[in-house]
Amino acid sequence: MARVVVDVMLKPEILDPQGKAVEGALGRLGLQGVSSVRQGKTFTLELDGDLDEALLAQVHELAGSLLSNPVIEDYVIRETSA
Repeated sequence: MARVVVDVMLKPEILDPQGKAVEGALGRLGLQGVSSVRQGKTFTLELDGDLDEALLAQVHELAGSLLSNPVIEDYVIRETSA
């Protein structure tokens, strides 16, 4: 079994109002020195079998079409231990 994590984040040039709200709240809660917060989402996929090139290509296709909006978001795929 393979486990893959897909991290999706807004592209740097896209405004992140939720991240800005969290950044402001952190300061009000006493955490100083936070210069920026960006929010994102994480998907963990558990896959049958080993992660070969064909399966990884399918995960990339899924991440680029279903899990993220390629116009405003970037994604990173990483394999983790199951």
